[in-house]
Amino acid sequence: MSPARKFVEDMLARRRVRRAETTEDDAADIRTAILLNSARPGGDRPDEEFVAKLGARLAAEADGKPKGNNRRRFVQTTSVAAAAAVLGATVDHLVQPSPATEEATIVPDQGQWRAVVSSAELVEGAVRPFDFGTVTGFVQRAGGDVHAVSGICTHLGCRLALDMAALRLNCPCHRTAFTVDGAVLFHQLPSTPPPLPRLQVRENAGNIEVLVPQRPV
Repeated sequence: MSPARKFVEDMLARRRVRRAETTEDDAADIRTAILLNSARPGGDRPDEEFVAKLGARLAAEADGKPKGNNRRRFVQTTSVAAAAAVLGATVDHLVQPSPATEEATIVPDQGQWRAVVSSAELVEGAVRPFDFGTVTGFVQRAGGDVHAVSGICTHLGCRLALDMAALRLNCPCHRTAFTVDGAVLFHQLPSTPPPLPRLQVRENAGNIEVLVPQRPV
């Protein structure tokens, strides 16, 4: 079974997916499957049956009493219950957003400027997605200046979705979000993923243009 097929089957069965060596075609198929899966009703939420079973088991353990020399089990149980209480309150790691730095800007060796939107259409506060095949991202105007960031999550390479109402970029693969200028907003990962790389952008002849590399980034 190919790595792409195994990944898709595990994802649809809500089993843990693991990293594997893939070809460019495999990676494209996986990204498409992730997007389609996340578009299903409830695709961005954990399995209800799993949550219910976990809650019932933790509640049962938390109600237990230490007996005799069973102190170790009691400590383990109360520790799990305490962790469950924290998870019940929030499962997200909130991060103080900080803008992506200039060092994180992608500068292709070879590329061409491509128009995303007219300058008049990108008003203050507006955000527009773009996809030129070799690069996917978002342009925004803030404080009169124009910025562009990559539209690919820095954790597993999943394509981000714009939530304009919340003014953030959501990852469909795991509950992680970035600000529209690329900073990590919150996540559920063991460690904070890197901010989104910035892309070179300019205003030219009445258009907002990004520098598109010849190879995917």
